[in-house]
Amino acid sequence: MDLNIAGKTAFVTGGNIGIGRAVSLALARCGADVALTYYSHEAEGQETADAIKKMGRNAIALALDATNDEQVKNVVGEAAKTLGGHIDILMNNAGHLVGRSSIADMTDDHWFKTINVNLTSTFFVTRAVLPFMDKGWGRIINMSSLAARNGGGNGATAYAASKGAIIAFTRGLCKEVADQGITVNAVAPGLILETPFHETFSNDVGIQGAINSTPLKRGGTPDDVAHAVLYFATELGSFITGEIIEINGGMYFA
Repeated sequence: MDLNIAGKTAFVTGGNIGIGRAVSLALARCGADVALTYYSHEAEGQETADAIKKMGRNAIALALDATNDEQVKNVVGEAAKTLGGHIDILMNNAGHLVGRSSIADMTDDHWFKTINVNLTSTFFVTRAVLPFMDKGWGRIINMSSLAARNGGGNGATAYAASKGAIIAFTRGLCKEVADQGITVNAVAPGLILETPFHETFSNDVGIQGAINSTPLKRGGTPDDVAHAVLYFATELGSFITGEIIEINGGMYFA
């Protein structure tokens, strides 16, 4: 099985912490040079880039609000320049729950902020990266969620809708770029521990309840997600496109 992607380049949004950091490091271990972005936690972004450089890879950490199209264009251009003029692998990891609200009580601002940070950001970044993706070989991996399948927890309907749209976006885009040798897939994590998402928006009782309802009786780790991303990003998944890997320990079967 060939996990070697030496000579390839990767762009990872939100690549400084949690799942994004695990993906950035995993891609680098397999040989890729990596440009990663951060919205906050600049120190962690620089630390992740430094860790990649210690592996002998090229790396850069760049500040980015992925909901700002002009910023996206500028940062993608800077990343491509650092990576030798091309981006082979795109991991659209940036996203957030934003907060919890029922639809009846939801403000317009909450709705659009949730859609923008999860879905619109994926559109902006993908559109900006595609011109830098060499024809003949490319990998795009998007971040969906278990919420896209089951509607999410209480007050997470907007988040679930945005992540469900990621699945549709993935399957539509894969048809558009298949003749360019680019595959497009997504990962849909369930409960992943050691991430800001669940640290911020879940409590110990809720987390333990989720673990108890998971057949494997544990929460996932960022590396569990990163390993699935590697499958799509390397030659292992070269004949797979438009697919979603469910990473939830058996909690839900698509």
